[in-house]
Amino acid sequence: MDFLLTEEERMFKRQIREFVTKEIEPFSAEWDRRDEFAADSFKKLASQGLTGLTIPEQYGGQGGGVIHFAIAMQEISRACVSTALTLDTHLAVSVRPIYKNGTEEQRQRLVVPAAKGEKICAFALTERSAGSDAAAMETTAKREGDEWVINGAKCFITNGNVADIVLLLATIDKTLKTRGITAFIIEKGTAGFSIGKIEKKMGIRGTSNAELFLDNCRIPMTNQLGEAGRGFPLALAALDEARVGIACQAAGLAEGALDASITYSKERQQFGQPVAEFQAIQWMLADMATSIDAAWLLAYRAARLADAGQRFTKEAAQAKLFASEMAVEVTRQAIQIHGGYGYMRDLPLERFYRDAKITEIYEGTSEMQRLVISRGLLA
Repeated sequence: MDFLLTEEERMFKRQIREFVTKEIEPFSAEWDRRDEFAADSFKKLASQGLTGLTIPEQYGGQGGGVIHFAIAMQEISRACVSTALTLDTHLAVSVRPIYKNGTEEQRQRLVVPAAKGEKICAFALTERSAGSDAAAMETTAKREGDEWVINGAKCFITNGNVADIVLLLATIDKTLKTRGITAFIIEKGTAGFSIGKIEKKMGIRGTSNAELFLDNCRIPMTNQLGEAGRGFPLALAALDEARVGIACQAAGLAEGALDASITYSKERQQFGQPVAEFQAIQWMLADMATSIDAAWLLAYRAARLADAGQRFTKEAAQAKLFASEMAVEVTRQAIQIHGGYGYMRDLPLERFYRDAKITEIYEGTSEMQRLVISRGLLA
C-alpha cells in the first residue's frame, strides 16, 4: 500500500518499522505472558514521540496527521497489538479530544505532559449497563457551587489503573439521554476516585483494563471538557479516529500473521516438497493477502478524509468492520497453515488470534459498525 503514501510518509513508516523491530517485537511475547500493563512499552513509545504523534508541536507533539497515526498503528500491530492499543487509547480517544475541545489552560496543563509521554491517559465511557447504549449511562455529575460531584462506575477501561488523566463521560440529566452526557477530566489522586477490578482477558494481555469507581468525586469546574451536554458528540468524534486506528491494528496483526505464514510455507517440508507448493496453501495465502490489502485501502481512505477535514464517520466504520472481521479469519488461516506448530505458544500466531477477536468488539462492535454505516448510507 506504499503507493498511497508520500515520500515523507514512507520514510516515517520505515522509521517506525525499524523501531518496532528493535524495541517492541523482541518483548511482545513477554508482555503477553506477564498479563499486565507493559509500562516499558509506553516509555518506548514516548521516546519516539508517538505519545503525541497527532498533537501540534506547540503542545508537545509531533504535528502528524491521522495518516501518520494509521501507519504507526499498522507497524506496531505487526508485532504487538497490546502496545498499539495502549497508544490508541492514550492518543486518539484521550489526548486528542482534550486538545480539540480543551481550553488553553487545559492544553497546557494536560495535553503538553501527555503528548510528551510524561502522563498516560484513559477514556472512560463504558459501564456495566451501558456499552453500545451510551444513553443508558448511570454515572452522574451534579454541580455544587464551583465544583462537579461525580458518582458512578466505569468498566473495561484501557489504561484505567495506570492513568494519570482520565477523560470520563457522565450525565448531568438522565432525562436528556445523550444530550445530557458531558465530558470531564479526572486526575489521578482525586478524592473519591478509585480503581476496582483489573480484568483478566483472552487477548491484548500487555494492556490493563480496569473498573473505575467515583464516590462523591469532586472536581473543579476547570476540569469540565467542552460544553455541558456536548460530551456525546465529543466522544463520537474521538471514536471515529480511534476506529481508523483499530482497523490498522487489525490489518497490521493480520499482515504479521501472513508474513509468518509465507515464511513457514516455504520452509516446511511435507511429502517431499515445501507446503507452499500445495495449491490449498497457495489459495489460502492469496485470500489472506487480498483481504489485507482491501483493509488497508479502506483504512487509508478514512485517514485521508480525516486529514482533509471531511466527514469520515461511515468510512471509519467500514474500515473497522472489514478489517476486524478479516483479522479473525486471517489469523485463523495462519494457524491452520502452521498446523500444530501454530497452536503452540512458541510462535506468535496464537497470540495474534486471541488479539484479533477484540478488534470486533472495542470502539464499537461489528453490529454497531453496520448500524453506523447503514445510517450514513440512508441519511
